[in-house]
Amino acid sequence: MSKNKKNLTLEEASLQKIISHAKEYGFVFPSSDIYDGLQAVYDYGQNGVELKNNLKEAWWKAMTMLHDNVVGIDAAIFMHPTVWKASGHVDSFNDPMVDNKDSKKRYRVDHLFEAKAAAYSEEGKEDEAQALIARMNQLLTDENLEGLRQLLIEEGIVCPIAKTNNWTEVRQFNLMFATQIGSVAEESNTVYLRPETAQGIFTNFQNVQQTSRQKVPFGIAQIGKAFRNEIVARQFIFRMREFEQMEMQFFVRPGTQKEWFEYWKEKRYQFLLALGLPKEKLRFHEHEKPAHYADAAFDIEYDFPFGFRELEGIHSRTDFDLKQHQAYVKKNLNYFDQEVEEKDKQRYLPYVVETSIGADRLFLAILSNAYTEDYGVDAKGNEKVRTYLKIHPAIAPVKVAVLPLLRKQNLPTKAKEVFEMLRYDMATIYEERGAIGKNYTRMDMIGVPFCITVDHQTLEDETVTLRHRDTTTQERVAITDLHNKLSEAVSMKRIFEKLI
Repeated sequence: MSKNKKNLTLEEASLQKIISHAKEYGFVFPSSDIYDGLQAVYDYGQNGVELKNNLKEAWWKAMTMLHDNVVGIDAAIFMHPTVWKASGHVDSFNDPMVDNKDSKKRYRVDHLFEAKAAAYSEEGKEDEAQALIARMNQLLTDENLEGLRQLLIEEGIVCPIAKTNNWTEVRQFNLMFATQIGSVAEESNTVYLRPETAQGIFTNFQNVQQTSRQKVPFGIAQIGKAFRNEIVARQFIFRMREFEQMEMQFFVRPGTQKEWFEYWKEKRYQFLLALGLPKEKLRFHEHEKPAHYADAAFDIEYDFPFGFRELEGIHSRTDFDLKQHQAYVKKNLNYFDQEVEEKDKQRYLPYVVETSIGADRLFLAILSNAYTEDYGVDAKGNEKVRTYLKIHPAIAPVKVAVLPLLRKQNLPTKAKEVFEMLRYDMATIYEERGAIGKNYTRMDMIGVPFCITVDHQTLEDETVTLRHRDTTTQERVAITDLHNKLSEAVSMKRIFEKLI
């Protein structure tokens, strides 16, 4: 087995560990699990929803609290169907698909080519890999579907199940979910579950600008669900049919978009670092051929267990979206800029710089980075492995665990007093079942940064043992000092200080 193949196996094993850990400790479950699940749909468990909510809160406050010129909205999932005609989603939001006639399985064509290119790279044929991707991209750009099929055959790409290249014609498959709105079928109209959250911002541009009295440059932020009918969804929660986006559209004066693009590119990179993602696992990827409406596009990629993939996109979208909606509604969406000296240039459609990150992908990046296995030796000289989630205290699903050493001698009563003192200001749990060592282990598994143990000394001097997750070190702390000490350690301010 080659070195690269061995590495690939390790990456797959690493992802499987994270998936298993996520289910066992209440982070992510397969949706409808008792019915054997639904492909590419997942539920967030009791710890997962807390972590995800903390990530969304950190993003929201970093956008709206740290920037006076960014405000938020929450647009509806259902929108007028013409919105998606204007945005281009009805006509061009497609993926080229192909079926194997023998296995009856359907595949995204670009995924088949990417897998072949990866095989070339493993064999040391990097030039062939790059050439294949370049040919694929050109055929996709030209919408040459027959050319894509011929390239599949030419490259000897086979169905992973049937092991044949008996392919059908390549067809475009629209990724939007359609449904009907109306009381009876005869009166119903086709509407779509939104495939992105950005259009709700564009259609509300004038409403928000006029009611908030914001001046260009300013941004509109939104967190919300989006839906894409991915035929081949994979890699756990990285690519799902129902997912959550955190997007901000920043409206700027035409001609200034490049400087704002660089500003937000750096700001978004610093945000990811502030959450605890390491520099060596982040990189910028420039789109050599941005979408037709963009004049610049970068992705921030994260090194997931399956390799570097897009985590966040920063795009300079020009005035494409507002121009499209203006044309369809036949209504003037121009902004009147009183600060522009030349009167004939005071009215214009703003250009837009977009930042867009998937809450689920960010969740997976944080969870993947946090999963830690420390190898050591126990008292008997045997190798032992300590597994824990090294999550930034400010976003950890649970901040503090309060644990009585024993379930007797008034220790639970005292421990509950400590619990009541903390629970209203930080996510705190109380646990009195099980041995203290096993409780520490369980708290490590869900990423609790601090454990408080109430023992016999507590009853004598009103101090407790404070255990630190990452180092396992312990210190005695007066109960009266606990609130201030822990509040500072778990505050979101620890993240925001790095962004100012």
